[in-house]
Amino acid sequence: KHRFARISPTKVRPVLDLIREKSAEEALKTLEFNRKRAAGFINKVLRSAIANAGLDVDVDELYVSGAMADGGPTLKRGIARARGMWNRILKRTSHITVTVSTREQ
Repeated sequence: KHRFARISPTKVRPVLDLIREKSAEEALKTLEFNRKRAAGFINKVLRSAIANAGLDVDVDELYVSGAMADGGPTLKRGIARARGMWNRILKRTSHITVTVSTREQ
């Protein structure tokens, strides 16, 4: 998991769709060459999930069984506008979760 990532969940979800149900190695290659900013966050989470899978699990057998991005707390900011008005800026955060497991034969 990567909690409170400073990126909107709507920007993360299309990248997660690219790696869902792929092998772990293929997912890492896909993220490495993806130019979106969300790919960096997801790459870090996926590498952590592979490392946490344990030493007794073969890395070649792992695949991305689940990947989701939920909304986190929103940082509320503002910017001054014309005639003394104030506009609200919402800086969204997300909780990124990637799950890996082995395929049942």
